[in-house]
Amino acid sequence: MKLRASQSQKQKLSSTLRGWLPILQSDLDSLPEAIEPFVQANPFIQVRAGNEKVDKRFAKKGFFSELSKNSVSSTIEALTINKKSLYQTLYEQINPPLFPTKKSQDIAYEIIENINHEGYFDKNSILEIVKKMHIESEQVEKIRQRFSYLEPVGIGAIDFKEAFLFQLDNTEVEEDLCKYVRKLILNFELIENYNKEEQFNEALKVIKKFRNPPAIDFLEDEIQVIPDIFVYDSKGTIEVALNDAYYPEIIIETDNLDEGHSFVAEKIKDAKDLVDALEMRKATLYKIGLMIVEYQYDFFFGHAIKPMKLKDLADDLQRNPSTISRAISGKYLSCSRGIIPLKQFFATAVEENISNSAIKEYMCELIKNEEHKKPLSDVKILNLIEQKFAVKMVRRTITKYRKEFNIAGSSERKKLYALMCSY
Repeated sequence: MKLRASQSQKQKLSSTLRGWLPILQSDLDSLPEAIEPFVQANPFIQVRAGNEKVDKRFAKKGFFSELSKNSVSSTIEALTINKKSLYQTLYEQINPPLFPTKKSQDIAYEIIENINHEGYFDKNSILEIVKKMHIESEQVEKIRQRFSYLEPVGIGAIDFKEAFLFQLDNTEVEEDLCKYVRKLILNFELIENYNKEEQFNEALKVIKKFRNPPAIDFLEDEIQVIPDIFVYDSKGTIEVALNDAYYPEIIIETDNLDEGHSFVAEKIKDAKDLVDALEMRKATLYKIGLMIVEYQYDFFFGHAIKPMKLKDLADDLQRNPSTISRAISGKYLSCSRGIIPLKQFFATAVEENISNSAIKEYMCELIKNEEHKKPLSDVKILNLIEQKFAVKMVRRTITKYRKEFNIAGSSERKKLYALMCSY
């Protein structure tokens, strides 16, 4: 009997969960949007937005220092300020005298549509613009060059060299030095060959002031997220809490209603299911937070993430792995080490008790401390990792890991070090 009751309850729970998967899968920012269809279909539901306040517990200090730069408080502050996006900023600048005619403005708008999040223009899109607007490629290029006068400076460039040249044109530099800086930019691949020349260090000082990528300020805005889970210090003990402040409150209006009426009864049941779904979302994420702390306890003291499989967590929570996968998708945990995607805690094991996350962390540490005049090659990094962890890997894995962190190859890093460091 107990087994049947347990199975029946589990089936009911699974059925409810399947019916409200969009709520489980949504991040906190899009949660109101996820429940909107259910609210619109139910005349007995009202929604009160979350108060979006930070719990005072997360401002305390203990063995954890204050939350990192990308903290909860700074995140919420950034989200409550109405900042313009990169594209809004650009659209507002498409005016005379730079773009005096409607045609020049229309071309400029098309160019903006083909600028990526870093601020670079995709030169392969010129042909598409030409076909769409029935114009010559020279006209597109002529308008694009005017972007050198827009903010942020360097926007619309094809690559970093052109972005630097755009910025150089907007910098007050003595004529001879300006010519020399231009030469360094155009020959950036060979920049180390110029380090003995008289104006080299002075030119580097100019180049160091340039922004790369040109839309870097807007990139920083994009990484702002709202965490679902907090891990914080409470009198010397690690504790887990949910970001309850962002959850909408569901109010069911039943006054003066005949709850015996089939339509009313059905809608009230749906409303209660919605409340249950939100509570189920909270309960699932809270349990996930607890399990992450249990599995990854050392991580919160500065150590690497340990191997942890999604199935392990699913088994412990008695949930299907696909349900847990939905639950962690797009969700974040905030702790003293920053705001971290939940999926990052599920590191696969390269060998027993050794996670790929630990290897990636060690790789980044090696590159961070490498000799600037002789950066480590992928083969050398591979050898050092194999020695430290006593594992066997292949070079292409190191290359893959390096690219995940947007780390350039050894030869490119050497050139970048020459640019950023004084000789």
